[in-house]
Amino acid sequence: MKLYPESAAVQLEFDKIKSLLTEHCNSEYGKQKAEQLRIHTKKEFIELELQQSNEFKLLLQHAQYFPNDHVLNIAREIKLLGIPGSTLSGEEFMLIRKLAESIEKIFRWFDNERRIAYPALSKVIEDTYYEKIIAELIDDVMDEYGNVKDNASADLQRIRMSLYRKRNELRRMFEKVVARLNKSGYAADIDESFSNGRRVVAVFSEHKRQVKGILHGESDSKKTAYIEPEETIELNNDVFALENDERKEVLRILRALTAQLSSYSGLLQNYYAVIGEYDFIKGKAKLAIDVNGNYPNIVDKAHIELTDAYHPLLYLYNKKTTRKTIPVTLTLDDKKRILVISGPNAGGKTVTMKTIGLNQMMMQSGLLVPVHPNSVMGIFKQLFIHIGDTQSIEFELSTYSSHLLHMKYFIENANGKTLFFIDELGSGSDPNLGGAFAEVIMEELSRRHAFGIVTTHYLNLKVMANRTIGIINGAMAFDEVNLQPMYKLMVGKPGSSYTFSIAERIGLPKHLISRARQLVDEDHFRLDKLLNRTEQDQQQLDKDKKELNKLLHENEKLRKEMEAVMNREKHRQQVEVLRHQNQITEERIAEMKETERKLKQIMLEWRRTENKEEVMKQVQNLLFKKKEHAVVNKLAKKIEAKYKEVKAEIAVGAKVKMKKNHQVGEVKEIRGKRAVVQIGLLPMSVELNDLVVVEEKQAEVK
Repeated sequence: MKLYPESAAVQLEFDKIKSLLTEHCNSEYGKQKAEQLRIHTKKEFIELELQQSNEFKLLLQHAQYFPNDHVLNIAREIKLLGIPGSTLSGEEFMLIRKLAESIEKIFRWFDNERRIAYPALSKVIEDTYYEKIIAELIDDVMDEYGNVKDNASADLQRIRMSLYRKRNELRRMFEKVVARLNKSGYAADIDESFSNGRRVVAVFSEHKRQVKGILHGESDSKKTAYIEPEETIELNNDVFALENDERKEVLRILRALTAQLSSYSGLLQNYYAVIGEYDFIKGKAKLAIDVNGNYPNIVDKAHIELTDAYHPLLYLYNKKTTRKTIPVTLTLDDKKRILVISGPNAGGKTVTMKTIGLNQMMMQSGLLVPVHPNSVMGIFKQLFIHIGDTQSIEFELSTYSSHLLHMKYFIENANGKTLFFIDELGSGSDPNLGGAFAEVIMEELSRRHAFGIVTTHYLNLKVMANRTIGIINGAMAFDEVNLQPMYKLMVGKPGSSYTFSIAERIGLPKHLISRARQLVDEDHFRLDKLLNRTEQDQQQLDKDKKELNKLLHENEKLRKEMEAVMNREKHRQQVEVLRHQNQITEERIAEMKETERKLKQIMLEWRRTENKEEVMKQVQNLLFKKKEHAVVNKLAKKIEAKYKEVKAEIAVGAKVKMKKNHQVGEVKEIRGKRAVVQIGLLPMSVELNDLVVVEEKQAEVK
């Protein structure tokens, strides 16, 4: 995005947003990217950045783990790895190993489900791959503490084994010498020490000539001398030579490992960028949580449709001080491109402008913005801003001359992809002449289809906005009763400057205020008074609207409570029907148990008696009762008294009786060999074989 002037980002406080983002980044890569944050104009790039920030924001809000908790600032080490003949130390190889391990965790985290759930985050690793050989090569040579392993080479293993033996031999010999010197009373309180890597014994200075060996030095007090005994000189020489051989072999192994890994320096550079990119995205997500940032809808054209947009820095400040921040709701499209905001000073006009401008810059930088998610934000290629006093001593320009110089640039370079902000258009000159130039400038910007916001106190600009296509009025609300600004933007009508009301609030003498009113043109005064009255009426309408919405909300709440009561009653009735059915089923089970008991008695009697025919009659009476004896319960008698069975086909709408439990209902639907029968409030699925069509018996005429 092209900015004018160069200080536009500072004027809109975009630099402060970058500083906040930098604080949320842990890696040098992320911090550098935050400091150099660019404002883009490509929709695909902007949407990808916003989606990545939004996906990471969801991870943080749901406390889900993402494996980027290691801060690895190893750009120098990776660069060194790619230089032929260079050698990395063991600690540096451990950092490379940690980088490979972190990348492996990230690739493992992105399983198939997460790649689908977080497509934008997975794109960061789309063009790279995990190479396990990097960690394996390091593990073959280094241990977990960054030391070269004994088995890294056969020579190193041989040298360290010899060094181990020589050190043990030296230790035993040294202990003998120390014991002898202690016995002679020559040894000082400190038995032994090291000088230049060689083992020495501490003796009293007055006995140093009695101890054969090499004098390495004396203490500061000259009371203690450090001598290498002659018995250990040869062993110390051997140990020193082996240690030197060890250093050479370790250096050779590290150089060879560096050469092996140098072919992967490009891949490791990609790994470093991936880790840094996720750190940068995490920083953006944290910033979004701080400022209540959301992902708006993006369109690839000049368009502004903001709902509940907050100034992020003001939102953060008010959140700390527990003060309420008033949001901005505004739409600028092809038919309404320029908004003229009027109203009293300190009423929030400039803050409103900065809110729109800063959110636009943040969105096009890939940052989530503090607006309602339903907001629609377009993409602009130019952003011009003119706020505050721009008097230039260097170029001997007055405030108004500088103002016109900026306006000249605006009207020469503005187009349909330009978003501009002008604070106090036309100020700094004679009101009539300055107002005339302001009208001409606005007409030209409108003709060039530029989008923007202008603040003014000029009455002629308010009138112009009311009659010019593409330009609309807006006003900052003001409480005339309490004489306090409300910091709320109202679009569609101009606002009063409340000059006399503010004068009354600060306590100017009433006779001076009355005199000033007499000096003002009568028509001008009547118009300003009319604007006052209109604004207060609008505020009353808004208040009434809020009250009406509150009543509608309460009515909706009562309706939902009534539905809940009705649903509970319906549920109770269904439970009652089921309870009744369960009771019938329990009676049937009891009847079957009784039949089973009688059958067992009959079987016993069958075995005992010789009159088998009598027993068979008992079985027949028990199992094959006549139909008229089957209706024994009250429900069956009641149903038979009210309904009679008819020979008819079961169809939708027919009244049917269930053969098993004698309940009557209406057929609602037939599904193959089953029918859905409505019994009371409860629909039931019943087999057709268990149903018989019935009709109500007509009352007998007496």
